[in-house]
This record gives sequence, C-alpha cells and structure tokens, in this order.
Amino acid sequence: MRIAIQGEPGSFSHEAALKAGSEATILPCALSADVFSALDQGNADVAVIPIENSLAGSVLEHYDLLLAHNVAVQSEWLLRIRHNLIGVPGATLEKIRQAYSHPVALAQCRRFFAEHPGIEAAPFYDTAGSVKQLMELRDPGVAAIASAQAARVYGGEILQPAIEDNAENYTRFFLIRPRESLQPESHPDKVSLAFSVENRPGSLVDALQVFAGLGMNVTRLESRPVPGRPWEYVFYADYQLERLANADLALKMLTDHCSMVRELGRYRSASSV
Repeated sequence: MRIAIQGEPGSFSHEAALKAGSEATILPCALSADVFSALDQGNADVAVIPIENSLAGSVLEHYDLLLAHNVAVQSEWLLRIRHNLIGVPGATLEKIRQAYSHPVALAQCRRFFAEHPGIEAAPFYDTAGSVKQLMELRDPGVAAIASAQAARVYGGEILQPAIEDNAENYTRFFLIRPRESLQPESHPDKVSLAFSVENRPGSLVDALQVFAGLGMNVTRLESRPVPGRPWEYVFYADYQLERLANADLALKMLTDHCSMVRELGRYRSASSV
C-alpha cells in the first residue's frame, strides 16, 4: 500500500501512517495539496492527514481539500503527540543553545523553554525537517523538537523525552482514499459531512434540528468561508451514529434545508494509538 503524507519522513503524520500499515510505502509530500494530487493521479492508494489537534484545534486547510477532491474518509485514529528534544549523537542538554521545530510544536513546549532560558526557540517549517537539518549541520549546540520516529529515521539522539506541556496532547488523523476505491465500514458509529445553508433566519437551526430529531449527537461543528463568495460558509459536522439507516435518512432530510450536502465518510470512532 502506498500512503501519501504531508511532511518529511519521521513526521507525526509518518508515525500515524505506519499504524495503517507497517510495511506500507510512505510518500512524503511538501504540501497538503500535493497529498490530494497524489490520490487524484493514482500515485498513492490512500493518504493519512491530520484533521484536528486536541490543543491547537483544526487543520482548516484539510477540511477545504476534503471537499474539493473526490475522496472519502475510510477511518480515523488518535495519535498521542510526544515532543522530544533531539540532538546529534554525543550532544548534551547543557550545551544546547537553540532548538528548532514547527511553531505549533514550539508553542506546546513553553514550559521547557521557561525552565531552560539559555535555549532559544527557533521556528522551522516541519518537526521532522528540523531533525533532518540538525543531522546535516552536525552542530552539538543545536537541537530539534520532534517525534521519536524522526530521531530513528535521521539518526538523532533523544536528549530529553516528553517535553510537551500537556500530556493530553492528541492529534486526530483521517485515512482517506478515492471514493471509487472506498471500502464500506460494516459497523460505522460516526459520520463526517459538509453542508451549506441558505442565508436566511433559522436555516442553520433547521439543519441542526435534523440531527436532534433523529436522536444523533453532533460532536463537532466547524464553519469555513466559501472561496469567492464573501460571507457564505460551509459547515463541517461530525455526528455519532447508532443505526446505519439513520445516516441515509439524515442526508435526505438535510437536502430540504441545505443548498449543498456531501457526506465525507462513515467510519468507526477512533481509539488512541
């Protein structure tokens, strides 16, 4: 199986993709749009994308790309995010003066930097990419903050593990594939969909009442602007599903209140990995 990810080898997306298939071929992509292009062009069988972090919130670009491409969500899972301070072999924590990583990762390790004022937080485009750069520089005074997978991939040494501020740090990942190759889940208990409503009083309430009327719990609701149409929005919702037939019924009922409805996937709720 060929799995496309956004980011360098050793990224958290790489770590998550290995949960989908340890023998899979990982196809790193520089941009999220490239991940979806790999699916469109048949260069990848599936893709693994982060959709939400428990601390940093949603990856909004990925919602837009899900709607723009003919793909569907096959499954989801949660990955516990553990940030590690990584140096070149032989480096020591006492000699580190700079630590590179993605700005989100740096922001999730503020306590570490407060406790080590001599270490400067330096933003970089990617967590794993910061380890790759580190191993090219071979500077014992420079470190990176990334996953243990990144240390293994590039030969770095973990100087201090688990430096994140909050232990309850999880990222929710989607496994997506082209719709024509989607393998239906036999016992889904969760649905993701997108919908737009008319710009009139009560239209959103009417749409949400569909879920309430069917006894379905909406666990997430996100709005995104429609490109080229100022002040119009697409709503992305996740809801819990107890009876499979209700998913079809919800789609049918939503069409009475919405100008656009598109189901993004039916799947099993995630457990942490």
